[in-house]
Amino acid sequence: MVLLPNDANTVGVAGAAAEAARDQGFTVAVVPTRSTVQGLAALAVFDETRSFADDVAAMAEAAGSTRWAEVTKAVRESMTMAGVCRPGDVLGLIEGDVVLIGNDVEAVARELVDRMLAGGGELVTLISGQDAPEGLAERLSSYVEKSYPAAEAMTYDGGQPHYPILLGVE
Repeated sequence: MVLLPNDANTVGVAGAAAEAARDQGFTVAVVPTRSTVQGLAALAVFDETRSFADDVAAMAEAAGSTRWAEVTKAVRESMTMAGVCRPGDVLGLIEGDVVLIGNDVEAVARELVDRMLAGGGELVTLISGQDAPEGLAERLSSYVEKSYPAAEAMTYDGGQPHYPILLGVE
């Protein structure tokens, strides 16, 4: 069994659960995914015909090579790496750090895509949340494919709360 925590805050809990399961005789490993898009990357390379150790290594490599970002809205005033945000501001985070503060979900998401693809990448994963503007993931997908011809975009409806869009670049 492989555990994919998909959240930096639960990696330690997943490790403790895996250790307890191993104590009961189960074969368990944790691939320390810190985001849903890293979890999807790990699942994409899962191959039950490989040995457990080789499969875990491949999943960890896929997850580790996936850069991730997310868009959310500020719920309180706070000082961030990008400056002061106020309730209702749209925040763009890359790997957990606020790098953008804006007022439009789509504009912030596009800027995140641009920043992430500036470092290279051939696959952009877009996961829309329950509060995403209608058609957001599809518009971002079109933007990626028009602006970055060497990149492909995949969209999913994740339905997650608090994050209108999650992004991954591989």
